[in-house]
Amino acid sequence: QVQLVESGGGLVQAGGSLRLSCVASGNIFNIKAMNWYRQPPGKQRELVAGISSGATIDYADSVKGRFTISRDNARNTVYLQMNSLKPEDTAVYYCNVQIWHVSVSSAYNNYWGQGTQVTVSS
Repeated sequence: QVQLVESGGGLVQAGGSLRLSCVASGNIFNIKAMNWYRQPPGKQRELVAGISSGATIDYADSVKGRFTISRDNARNTVYLQMNSLKPEDTAVYYCNVQIWHVSVSSAYNNYWGQGTQVTVSS
């Protein structure tokens, strides 16, 4: 019904940068919110950044000033620009997208990407 394809993860040295992308395709009327979560090894999944349909943006305190979330509505794509990466940013990063299939007044469904590994070496 809906597919999310993530890309951009990899191995980088501390202080480096990576850009994650997540493209949504399928039965999409409109997209409500687009978020990035991460799950460090042995820890719970946590919200990193989110951007609403009205372009309201939130960041976890741990990434403020280093990460930037953006979205391209025409391409149903969300990005996460990660700068000044630290070893503690190492995690599997997941995109999460809330999609309206019928109208913006209907219920939305929640979808998750497959995850992309980000490893920051010290």
